Amino acid sequence: DDNVANIVIKANDIMQYNTNEIKAKAGQKVKLTLRHVGKLDVNVMGHNLVILKQGVNLAEFAAKAAVERDNNYIPKDSNDIIVHTDLIGGGQVTSVEFNAAEAGSYQFLCSFPGHSGLMKGNFIVE
Repeated sequence: DDNVANIVIKANDIMQYNTNEIKAKAGQKVKLTLRHVGKLDVNVMGHNLVILKQGVNLAEFAAKAAVERDNNYIPKDSNDIIVHTDLIGGGQVTSVEFNAAEAGSYQFLCSFPGHSGLMKGNFIVE
């Protein structure tokens, strides 16, 4: 379907996404799939993908997220997030669907503690 941006991102056991840039068109329906291609358990090497609103400081968000273990490292009542996937471990897959925001560049990260230094990138909406 040309109206849907199917984006697949892989994450591994050495804290890496396979890309640091994803793209969609403004208003386009996006199906974002995260595949954890590693073997480690979610409690050791869990990954998610969080797309932040424009203007949100990635390091400050990651610090807030790091203490939210009971909420899968997503700050409660956060207005900083456009969308996020579930937190998954090795061998697992998760997807989320949403409509791309207005044109611009949005940061994304893994909010598992300590991962955002390496696991981050830009979601570019054209």
